[in-house]
Amino acid sequence: MRTLLAASAALIALTTSTLAEIKIGSVLSVTGPASFLGDPEKKTLEMYVADINAQGGVNGEKIKLFIYDDGGDANKARTFATRLVEEDKVDAVLGGSITGTSMSMLGVFDEAGIPYISLAGAAGIVIPVRKWVFKTPHTEPMSCGKIFDDLKKRNLLNIAMISGTDGWGKAMREECIKMAPQFGVKVLKDEIYGAADSDMTPQLTNIKNTPGVQAVINCGFGQGPAIVTRNYRQLGIIAPLYQSHGVSSKSYIQLAGAAAEGVRLPAGATIIADQLPDSDPLKKVVTAYKNKFEKATGQPVSTFGGHMHDALFILVEAMKRAKSADKAKVRDEIEKTKGFVGTGGMVNMSPTDHLGLDLDAFRMIEIRNGDWALIR
Repeated sequence: MRTLLAASAALIALTTSTLAEIKIGSVLSVTGPASFLGDPEKKTLEMYVADINAQGGVNGEKIKLFIYDDGGDANKARTFATRLVEEDKVDAVLGGSITGTSMSMLGVFDEAGIPYISLAGAAGIVIPVRKWVFKTPHTEPMSCGKIFDDLKKRNLLNIAMISGTDGWGKAMREECIKMAPQFGVKVLKDEIYGAADSDMTPQLTNIKNTPGVQAVINCGFGQGPAIVTRNYRQLGIIAPLYQSHGVSSKSYIQLAGAAAEGVRLPAGATIIADQLPDSDPLKKVVTAYKNKFEKATGQPVSTFGGHMHDALFILVEAMKRAKSADKAKVRDEIEKTKGFVGTGGMVNMSPTDHLGLDLDAFRMIEIRNGDWALIR
């Protein structure tokens, strides 16, 4: 009898060990207007998790993914977030391709005590700090600061702004207006366009007719910035045009066409990996990611897939340090992330900073001959 019981216990232990797995959830905008974000994020996650599992997993446990497509809908995202918590019982979550979906989900994960790393831009995701919420992308204040710094170098201090009503466009507009005086920048004209607008000529005409405008900043993402860019050139506006890092995808250049020539924007290092000097600490990481992604997918790399790369490996390294997938221990280790070299920059988190990036993480780039060019 004792032998039978011992054998049964051993079988149960073996089965439990065999079935042990880490459950990682992800809610992404794989389809819909933000698919240029969600699609490379999903491909990046699946690509690297396959590699990690092939190498034995994390702490000897394989990763099981639970991926849902919210189509850019905040209500769907929240529903999926609840499913990840209550039904899938995940250990951690990566995702939220855009600000709206991320904001709709973060309360669910924070309340449930599940580590959550967002891939969306808004600083409001991590300010104020929420115990269980982190993010990897650069923020709108960082985008404004990098653009203003470039404007000062070029002595272009009188500007106009044109912004979308999407979550990102609205948030960046507010930050830029608030920060402008700190850089000696004056906003002479401030125009707005709707998410469904297909012609921004009236707003841009108002800007063109405003005396003294030396440069224009467009705050927005999706198709809006491409429309603004085409209308801008059609009107013959000479002042330099700046976009946010929300357009750092080849899809923007394709949509805007030749009109994008000369547009400047701050961006992560991923899209200009081959132009970085060998001394740049990010070059090895971004080059490896770029080559791997493009070989696996046949698509040009984008900044946005890089956000998932960084989120996944920040999480994996935290789990390794914690020696488990225990939610509380992993959360603490994510917060202790120091010197992590990601595609987005050098990450140094703390109890008061759940992003861990500074302005040095950005590169200022310009579109030349239909491609990205690093401004040195």
